[in-house]
Amino acid sequence: MNYVVTELYIYPIKSLARITVKSAKAEEMGFENDRRWMLIDENNEFITQREHRELSQFYPEIKEGKISISHYDTTHEFFIDESLNEPISSKVWDDEIKVVEVNKETSKWFSEQLGFSCKLVKIINKGDRKHSSSRLNQTLNVSLADGYPYLLIGSKSLDFLNEKLEERITIQRFRPNIVIHTELPHEEDYFEFFQIGDVKFQNAKPCGRCVMVNNNPKTGMLLKEPLKTLSTYRTSNNNVYFGTNILSLSEGLINVGDKLCFK
Repeated sequence: MNYVVTELYIYPIKSLARITVKSAKAEEMGFENDRRWMLIDENNEFITQREHRELSQFYPEIKEGKISISHYDTTHEFFIDESLNEPISSKVWDDEIKVVEVNKETSKWFSEQLGFSCKLVKIINKGDRKHSSSRLNQTLNVSLADGYPYLLIGSKSLDFLNEKLEERITIQRFRPNIVIHTELPHEEDYFEFFQIGDVKFQNAKPCGRCVMVNNNPKTGMLLKEPLKTLSTYRTSNNNVYFGTNILSLSEGLINVGDKLCFK
């Protein structure tokens, strides 16, 4: 059976819109430049679409060493490698992290766009955020993603869901990093060790989903689907699952069109 990478995505700033790419460098913490930045409030607590759906309407672009953010009719940009020197202690869920503010101007721009005081911060070093995986019984170096470095989804999982929905949705609702062509719904849940290009991956666990998947990324409006329908057939231990969390065991470039191999 041929499993082929059909789509690749990175999300430079946690909870903002995606960037579609044809190739991406896999690193231990996740794809290069994937969720290395996030917004924090006045209490240094992380900000997501769960509370602020408007974040879905901020569109990043990476070009010539800069990240440009578009929000309706205004844009702002900053250098990928710029940051202030003062460390800030924050958290992603229960994980303690050390981050630094990008610059005051960028924080001011986001504050003005969102209507409340916030800062854009960056995680710089591997090890500045560690996540303990009870499933794998190990501690991982991860980025600012919710828990694991990568999310993989098979095409048939979405097709199967769309057959049950009145209005079809796109894979963007689930914010994957890697989408592959599959033959059976949710077979990616059962992958264990596999390789894409020169990069070796390990499956960690199926991904539990929250209300964020009901946020339409095109409009920022909160709907009832697809979580309502998913809960009828993908619930276990009070969690609704879609896609699977994975981690990389090596580094390297992966591309759209690469085959997934089991070794």
